[in-house]
Amino acid sequence: MRFLIRVVVNAFAIWVATLIPLLMVTVIPFAPGETLQLVLTLLLVAAVFALVNTIIGTVIKIVAFPLYILTLGLISFLVNGLLLVITAWFTHWWSWGLRVEDLWHGILAAIVISLINWVFGIILRPQTKRR
Repeated sequence: MRFLIRVVVNAFAIWVATLIPLLMVTVIPFAPGETLQLVLTLLLVAAVFALVNTIIGTVIKIVAFPLYILTLGLISFLVNGLLLVITAWFTHWWSWGLRVEDLWHGILAAIVISLINWVFGIILRPQTKRR
């Protein structure tokens, strides 16, 4: 259930990132490109992004742990942008998917996506009962 919520939030965050022209991030939907195909494409791209973030991101974060300490966590912007570019690379083999102009635009888009995920993480966090 948590994975599905994560995919939906990621899909929304990627969609918001595509609405900002400065980021130069686009999503090319399945043919014929109607609203339903765009939503399904966003969900599939978000699922790929969640898997890339879970598998490859974990390995990168473990290997780059000393850099996280050295840069006080600022390297995470570069890592998240790289993961977004890797997601775009995985989906570029088909006629649909995520397109990122370059790594720097990917870093900016990853910052926007991270902020949206952070806000939704606060909103959707399970509440504990207080006495």
